[in-house]
Amino acid sequence: MINFPRSTFTWQIHPWVPDPYYKWAGGFVGKPGQVYHVRFDLDAACRLRDGQSQEVAALYLGAPCHAEYTIAADNLFQIPSAEWRLAFSATHSLPIARRPSREHEEAQATPLSRGFQSWQLNLRSFAGEQVLTDGAAIARATLAGAALNARTCYRDGRTGLEVELEYPVNVTNLNVADAEFQVCTGPVLLPDLATWDGATVHRVFLAHAAFSRFDRIEFLLRREVEAAPEERAWLDRPRGRDRFELIDPGKRPPGYPPPRHRPTVFNETWELEARNAVVEALDS
Repeated sequence: MINFPRSTFTWQIHPWVPDPYYKWAGGFVGKPGQVYHVRFDLDAACRLRDGQSQEVAALYLGAPCHAEYTIAADNLFQIPSAEWRLAFSATHSLPIARRPSREHEEAQATPLSRGFQSWQLNLRSFAGEQVLTDGAAIARATLAGAALNARTCYRDGRTGLEVELEYPVNVTNLNVADAEFQVCTGPVLLPDLATWDGATVHRVFLAHAAFSRFDRIEFLLRREVEAAPEERAWLDRPRGRDRFELIDPGKRPPGYPPPRHRPTVFNETWELEARNAVVEALDS
């Protein structure tokens, strides 16, 4: 059972090299040659297994931040703003989908070595665990303040891969008298197995999960949406530094200016047959 609040991912960037066009490329405001570290907690994990129950990939979702200027003394947040988070495996950074699952998206997993000169996954577990097998047990552990995780397993019919998700139970609804429960929590990451190449996936979906039974799961997936023109007028207006400010206004990169971030909503639903479990940490 993963101890998510104590599990971390840390990386160190390559020495900073100025962009030929943008003054604040990547949001970094330091000097050429500088390096910095970043650490974040984990929000969720996903394991892929083949038909012989052998693990073929492990994927993780990091805690988010909002786009910022790094490492600055003031004007820390970038406006226009957007959520930033990393989905990754042991070797690659994994693109998080912007479009619905039914739409193709140009996406390619990127080797971690391209962005980081070093990195470390510190995955911690609780010493013991107990799988809760009925609503009464889930209610007892919930009201006792126990640390709880959920595990959800489902099989992909096209590839034959088994997907096992593990994520903390952050929200639970209880009807104690009738031993009913409903887990509604997230975020989790779902692999887009249409992009599976035998070694990695090249797109993942950010989602929330809900279940009130042990044999069925519902996911709510995130996607981008286009704001109305009258909303974009204020949504796209920079405050303070502008991420797209050029070093030389007369020297523009191809395709300038790039599009601003789009807002996101949770809208698409998946309803799947699955094996769900609520797991209690015994040393919490």
